[in-house]
Amino acid sequence: MIITDHINLFPENPLRGKNDNKLGPRFPAMTEAYSHELIRLADEIAAEKGIRVMHGVYVGVTGPTFETPAEYEFFRIIGGDAVGMSTVPEVIVANHAGMKVFGVSVITDLGGKDVTEVPTHEEVQKAAQAAQPKMMEIMRDLVARAK
Repeated sequence: MIITDHINLFPENPLRGKNDNKLGPRFPAMTEAYSHELIRLADEIAAEKGIRVMHGVYVGVTGPTFETPAEYEFFRIIGGDAVGMSTVPEVIVANHAGMKVFGVSVITDLGGKDVTEVPTHEEVQKAAQAAQPKMMEIMRDLVARAK
């Protein structure tokens, strides 16, 4: 899933504390946290290669647990399409530093209020490894073509 936006549910913001203006502004804009230009380019690359990609909103949480069915439903209600324990703090810091960001999330388990299958860490790792070659195809071309 190409990340188009995120919802930050981490209890702390990585920019908290004294700001160093050399690194970025005190309150960086997050209106385009994920570069529209890079998303468009990744879509173009995926289409050329026949790789199906989805777009969605990533919900960042602390973990380290899989979510409850009620949590998955809550994330869906507030606009989330995927949930994970990383990405969001890094994207905030990158935007603070003025970097263009492209984010991708490999969907490794399909949690939800009606899902009764219990995910395991091993299954998540296997799903991520299976998706890795296609993701790398897109990323290699994206890095080569991005300006």
